[in-house]
Amino acid sequence: MTEQDSTGKKVNMQGVFPMAPVSSCSPESPHPEMMPARLDQPFAEGFMESPSGRIPRVSPSLRTEDRIGTIKARIGVGRMVYTVDPGLYALGEPDRNSPVLVTANYKMSFDSLRGALLGRSAWILVLDTKGINVWCAAGKGTFGTEELVLRIAAVGLKNIVEHKDIILPQLGAPGVAAHLVKKLSGFRVHYGPIRAHDLPAYLDAGMKATRQMRTKTFSLKERAVLIPIELVGTLRTAAIIIPIMFLVSGFLGSKDFVPNLLKDGVFTAAAVLSAVFAGAVLTPLLLPYLPGRAFSVKGFSAGFFTALLLLFLRGIDMGSLHGVLGGSAWVLMMSAVSAYLAMNFTGASTYTSLSGVKKEMRWALPVQIGAGISGICLWLLSGFFA
Repeated sequence: MTEQDSTGKKVNMQGVFPMAPVSSCSPESPHPEMMPARLDQPFAEGFMESPSGRIPRVSPSLRTEDRIGTIKARIGVGRMVYTVDPGLYALGEPDRNSPVLVTANYKMSFDSLRGALLGRSAWILVLDTKGINVWCAAGKGTFGTEELVLRIAAVGLKNIVEHKDIILPQLGAPGVAAHLVKKLSGFRVHYGPIRAHDLPAYLDAGMKATRQMRTKTFSLKERAVLIPIELVGTLRTAAIIIPIMFLVSGFLGSKDFVPNLLKDGVFTAAAVLSAVFAGAVLTPLLLPYLPGRAFSVKGFSAGFFTALLLLFLRGIDMGSLHGVLGGSAWVLMMSAVSAYLAMNFTGASTYTSLSGVKKEMRWALPVQIGAGISGICLWLLSGFFA
């Protein structure tokens, strides 16, 4: 694994060792609910006979339905039910000497793995991670030692392959105690590269990873792909807030209700959407370049400068008390909203820690709440000086 500081510098984490404990699990007595993967899943292309029964066969070529499913999951549509059955799958034409690759039952993780192995044959062992990706599941414990050991036994892996090697994604290491897997199942754990597309080179090198394969980046593209799901969820909330503030703005201007709506109401809607844009889009895109180390500070900065730009474009009169109060209100509100939304990305970054996030929230949330409430009060007060 790797970490990255707020400047975007890559930090190697080869020293991270799996350390999750295992409860009383036995490779000879898997849980009764560990049923084989169904053969009729939409992405399955027939089956393969094995000493343990029929195994679904899958292709490395992703279909249109698979790509549409990924897009929907990226924007939060059906995200928590985007899964495949746990169990064993045959990729291509695997035999008793083919590699065994382990992944999560989140379909995007499953598709990423098989899509990286075009022209190759392998066994894919899918763990029941409750629809969570490998990295998050390892932290939650569902991509863990007990599940791996029991799943190896449930699919009868020792009867399917002659070797005793299984390859896990490196980001799953925090959840798996390799020595216990060896002791309980007889299979040796190898940690493959971080990125699935490096697997062919890793396999061709005899399961040896380069330093680059062990380094987790957090590039612009990797940050951008996180935006849609956060943005869509936030816009749902904004769709409730905007009409309320739109109507209130009709009473705060210097003109009648309808003219106020057309002028101040439209600006209010634009300001809320701009705050959302600053926190959910600009902050992750500009993350290495925004001032501060804490995500909330970075988000506050993005919201602050976005608010100043919006007020400048509106041509607000800062020479009047109405303009000062209104302008200050929107700077506070937009900065607070942006800072709050920016903190949503702490769980997706490569360089935050649980203790650090908790520490940040203890001081950042009160500041954000205070700034937001102060901004609302100033906004309402400005109506008396219109």
